[in-house]
Amino acid sequence: MLHIVLLEPEIPQNTGNISRTCAAIGARLHLIEPLGFSLDDRSLKRAGIDYWNLVDLKTHRSLEDFYAEEGIKAHCADKRVFYLSARAQRLYTNARFPSEVFFVFGRESTGLPAALVAAAGRRCLRIPILPDVRSLNLSNSVAIIAYEYERRRGFPLGRMVP
Repeated sequence: MLHIVLLEPEIPQNTGNISRTCAAIGARLHLIEPLGFSLDDRSLKRAGIDYWNLVDLKTHRSLEDFYAEEGIKAHCADKRVFYLSARAQRLYTNARFPSEVFFVFGRESTGLPAALVAAAGRRCLRIPILPDVRSLNLSNSVAIIAYEYERRRGFPLGRMVP
């Protein structure tokens, strides 16, 4: 199973777009508080269009609560957890993903905490971009990683339209 994890997302439109991606591929969406918006926000609802009923959504009070609730003990060593950061050295194309995977993305303004990126080591991945570009939009990054994961699995959902 694919899990998309947003650590303290700030922009409702990004989270709405990500929810639509999660609905399209059957991924579980985890939102780790504090959120920069209310889940009742009109911008969030509008970006997710009418797919919110199809989103498998879980909220968590903190990163530590997320780890505990999902049974992730040594988070930086857990082979199911990958962290995405523009500061990572390893490309996502060079990583092997297990059948159940958690992709953790940071805040739009700051990304993941530097200490977490450092501790994650080879579990921290990046999407290649040109040197003059600081980062990609969060919802675009999630879509790239999520569809790469599904592509590698041969789009096994069966209900996906070819």
